[in-house]
Amino acid sequence: MPEEMKDVKNVKGLAPKSIRYAKKIDDDFAAGLAGFYGAVWADREGGLSKKQKHLLVFAIACSNNKTNSAIKILHKLKKFDATAEEIKDTMMIAAWTGGIQNFTDFTPAILEEMDKLGF
Repeated sequence: MPEEMKDVKNVKGLAPKSIRYAKKIDDDFAAGLAGFYGAVWADREGGLSKKQKHLLVFAIACSNNKTNSAIKILHKLKKFDATAEEIKDTMMIAAWTGGIQNFTDFTPAILEEMDKLGF
């Protein structure tokens, strides 16, 4: 496994499917994609924390009505000690940007998962 992919695995906890698929196509493509993941999720002085980044992608997933993705991200947020209030604020931002219908669609599953995770 190229060094870039090991770095992504350390950051994300797993090698994303897209990198595994890319490797089947071309090693350089996989390494480039791994570099992209590494750059997005890297800790940078003065930059967003991993929790903040996960809150952002959670909001985007919710606002795009990608409930399954939002639930996966919710599990990451638990690991990064996000609070229930941070998640609720993020859900309200998602309603603002994605519309009330999306909010109505994704909220029941998210609230149920929040209860299961102890938020």
